[in-house]
Amino acid sequence: MTASLPRSATYAAHYEQPPQQESPGCRTWLTRGANFVVAVSEVRAGAVLERTDNPDEYFVFLPANQARISAGADSIDAHAETLTIVPPGDSRIEALNDGHIVRVFSRLNTDLLDACPNAAIYADGAPEVAPLVSWPDPVDGFRLRHYVLADHVRPDSNMRIFRSCNLMVNVLNKRTVPRDPAKLSPHSHTDFEQASLAIQGTYTHHLRWPWTPDMNQWRDDEHVTVGSPSVTVIPAKVLHTSANVSEGDCWLVDIFGPPRMDFSSKPGMVCNADDYPMPLVVAPS
Repeated sequence: MTASLPRSATYAAHYEQPPQQESPGCRTWLTRGANFVVAVSEVRAGAVLERTDNPDEYFVFLPANQARISAGADSIDAHAETLTIVPPGDSRIEALNDGHIVRVFSRLNTDLLDACPNAAIYADGAPEVAPLVSWPDPVDGFRLRHYVLADHVRPDSNMRIFRSCNLMVNVLNKRTVPRDPAKLSPHSHTDFEQASLAIQGTYTHHLRWPWTPDMNQWRDDEHVTVGSPSVTVIPAKVLHTSANVSEGDCWLVDIFGPPRMDFSSKPGMVCNADDYPMPLVVAPS
């Protein structure tokens, strides 16, 4: 694979695939990008997810259930539709009822990278993707940071964007009716991937690869419909847009690594910008 030819997309439909990790009361599906890992766990009440000496922060998203999240001496009882950033080091998540727990890690968690079923896509590295960059530490140090998503609904935007030092998560507002096919938003990203986690509903992802000088490398457009939960990883440079196509609540979460400078540069766009300073100069870590 050459740097001029975008790599393949990943369509991980968890409801059709076996989990990569199993423990009492818990089954976990893993999907990676160049700089991140998305872990979706189906849990029973009492199940525990632990990380020992985790190298950096990670996100915990609770779509519809509750969990007790602990790190060091700190602990919080997190409710449904919340997002929590967990500091580096040891941490523990206990499910308080049945449901799903979503965690988003950076590529520094090499044990998770190796367990992802799409790892072969990144066997040659990812030269077309900007390297993982650590942004400045949070203003008052590393600790549990908890956000209630309902507190961050804006009348002028469908997005709710949060960043940590290494990652960015956009928990979109739910859609209750299928998206108007005349009002899609095709776009591409020059040097970063996008993971789209469908946590509710059915989505169709439309992808169009750029033409290279070598016609033998051209690829047909892809129009792939997936249900929930599922993770789609869209390569850099690929024109894409997504549409919910089912009735009822549909919910999508977009994931990026490192944090996006274009979003961060717009005042008020990142919900927790006051917690995480922007870098003066972005340099590889």
